[in-house]
Amino acid sequence: MKVSYQWLSEYVDLTGYTASELAEKLTRSGIEVDIVEKRNKGVTNVVVGYVKSREKHPDADKLSVCVVDVGQSEDLQIVCGAKNVAAGQKVPVALIGAKLPGGLVIKRAKLRGVESMGMICSAKELGLNDRLLPKELQEGILVLPGDAEPGQSVIELLGIDDEVLELDLTPNRSDCLSMIGVAYEIAAILGREVKLPEDRIGPHASQTKTADYIRVEIAPSAPCSRYTARRIAGVKIGSSPLWLQNRLMAAGIRPINNVVDVTNYVMLEYGQPLHAFDADRIEGGRIEVRLARDGEMLVTLDDVERKLEAGMLVIADAVKPIALAGVMGGANSEVTAETTAIVLESAKFDGGTVRKASRLLGLRSEASLRFEKEVNPEAVIPALNRAASLIAELAGGEISDGVAEAVAHEAEPKQVRVALDKINGYLGTELSLSEVKGILDRLHFAYEETGGELDVRVPLRRGDITRDVDLIEEIARLHGYDNIPATPIQGATTPGGLTREQTIRRAIRRLLTESGLHEVVTYSFTHPSQIAQYPGLYPQAKPVALAMPMSEERSVLRTSLVPHLLDVIAYNRNRNLDDVAVFEIGKVFVTDEERLTTLPQEKLMLAIAWTGSRSPLHWDGKGEKVDFYDVKGVFEKLTSYLGIPAVRYVPAAPDGFHPGRTAEIRLGEGDGLRVAGRLGQLHPSLQQARDLDDTYVLEIELAPLIELANFRIEHRPLPKFPAIGRDLAIVVDEGVAVGDIRAKAEETAGSLLEAIDVFDIYKGERLGAGKKSVALALTYRHPERTMTDEEAAELHGKVVASLEQSFGAELRK
Repeated sequence: MKVSYQWLSEYVDLTGYTASELAEKLTRSGIEVDIVEKRNKGVTNVVVGYVKSREKHPDADKLSVCVVDVGQSEDLQIVCGAKNVAAGQKVPVALIGAKLPGGLVIKRAKLRGVESMGMICSAKELGLNDRLLPKELQEGILVLPGDAEPGQSVIELLGIDDEVLELDLTPNRSDCLSMIGVAYEIAAILGREVKLPEDRIGPHASQTKTADYIRVEIAPSAPCSRYTARRIAGVKIGSSPLWLQNRLMAAGIRPINNVVDVTNYVMLEYGQPLHAFDADRIEGGRIEVRLARDGEMLVTLDDVERKLEAGMLVIADAVKPIALAGVMGGANSEVTAETTAIVLESAKFDGGTVRKASRLLGLRSEASLRFEKEVNPEAVIPALNRAASLIAELAGGEISDGVAEAVAHEAEPKQVRVALDKINGYLGTELSLSEVKGILDRLHFAYEETGGELDVRVPLRRGDITRDVDLIEEIARLHGYDNIPATPIQGATTPGGLTREQTIRRAIRRLLTESGLHEVVTYSFTHPSQIAQYPGLYPQAKPVALAMPMSEERSVLRTSLVPHLLDVIAYNRNRNLDDVAVFEIGKVFVTDEERLTTLPQEKLMLAIAWTGSRSPLHWDGKGEKVDFYDVKGVFEKLTSYLGIPAVRYVPAAPDGFHPGRTAEIRLGEGDGLRVAGRLGQLHPSLQQARDLDDTYVLEIELAPLIELANFRIEHRPLPKFPAIGRDLAIVVDEGVAVGDIRAKAEETAGSLLEAIDVFDIYKGERLGAGKKSVALALTYRHPERTMTDEEAAELHGKVVASLEQSFGAELRK
């Protein structure tokens, strides 16, 4: 909101305060002022001149020699290069010694041999925003109104001896989207009175009645609480007076004609948007506020034909829509140069309805901005009367008696009760009741005292105040934030800390990044084809569709982290980065419902994707390709760090995975054993579809990891007694899992088996079809004494026997 200092001074006495001082006070009271802009960009000694004559320059085709009366004893001869200069015009003239924006100083000069005693100026040369001027004045010199007096200061005439405060309003302070609203705020800060403008309908009233020409209705379903209209006949459309144009341009609005300019002026004054219809183009003498019918068409004032949707609020006559309520008028009822009678509209439309229509049609205006934030219901009639009187004053015509009005419901001011103890308790102050009353008086809030409490009647212009805490904020603002004492925090304090889940997530991130992987963060949204291609751990999950997706590529919630990690790998490979190791910790969304009736489950997951070489090429060795055991090793390092001992890997062939290079990850023991994730190579067909080399992935649910994690560190002393090692090579069926062999050996040997390692697996013709050889290194140690060879041999024999019995193993010869 741009606020002219001169204009504001008409509503509240600003004596003793500059624009910058007002800006400081407004900012300190909670309404931030972004900038205070001087309209005068450095113009001095520029006056009105009357062009008496214009002759062609004798030696230059594009120059004119003008004789100009500037209100001095002698006329001035000025050489001008503008095409539009002509005899009989009133123009701005920069005299000798005048200064213009950019540091330009006007001096006596000779142009092609002809003396020039000044300069006839354009709007841009005066530092004005020429884009706000009518198109015919945007090029060439600025032509001033015919009633301007030669010698009069152009600075005063154009109102550029002014400053503009640009307010950065928060959404709750829509009351300050008007000059009167800002005046109330300034008056409250300075402790001064507000002078409201007066309408002067009396001198322009006619004997005819508005109701004889127009009747107004609000349809039962229409979101509009009040609609009012007045008829003004005998108007003459033309340019607005300069003072009105200056006010609009100071606010950043381009003048159009006297009727439209008045509606914009009053909108800025009261914060109440208005609209003028050509009365003769309203059919049936009737205006109805109703919802649009699906498929109705309306050509708006910007000459665009728009298809209306059911739910949009329109203004219609007996035949057709003539305006989109609160957004833009229709071309079929537009005020033109031939208009002689108008119907002036002032209404209170529902803000949410206006906002929705404005967004759907891509139309934003000063009017829709105000309606969206809800206008003051009490300003509807005063703004209508004010605009009607100004139009009759500036465009001629007579105002029909009475107001055509329809009221769906009356707005009632809110009653808010606030207690003095609560005010001081919230603010840490010691305000007296009389001081609080004084602040409410400055705000023009009526109140009644009831036993130390105040029942405050909040005016409708302040729709942001609905609770006692809102009133307390107002009291704090007007009392002055700088006057509120600093109060130390009291009560128990709780030291901050990480939850168990946060601690484990940070540990996982740190360990994986230290292992050479890069963390990525991808969208929670994906395309349904991604889920179909890689179903992940939850193949039965139904994708959750978004109501308003940003694109088709992001139209459903993900059920796996892996597809987006594969996108990351493909993105890097397309840029010649073939060695990629990434991980992500994030949530997936799981439900078995086609149509949601309850919220989906949010499961926290860890996923790793790794492709290319495990280490870069180097002169002292080859870069070896990553394989299953690299990803498995990183995961085992992670479970070891988290203190999770019971981890089992079981061969599996789920969708999307290579059937011979994939394992299920099982955590826990006994009844608590559960499948937590998968580890393996992507299926070759999926790799080919995504143009990837061999890629290994891991995806696991973090809930069991968090549940089983044990960060307690146990220290063991160095062994005192020697260990005895034995090697063992057995031949078993190819389908026997090495993990089961290890588990059986550990079970048989018990606590005396300190370590068991697999150091070789062999398959070949010498063993026979369907057979493999597994070589194990076993380490035995007694914790309390030296184990003898006989004891070690006996225990080792039991291990061999148990493997023979359990798996049909044979010692390899």
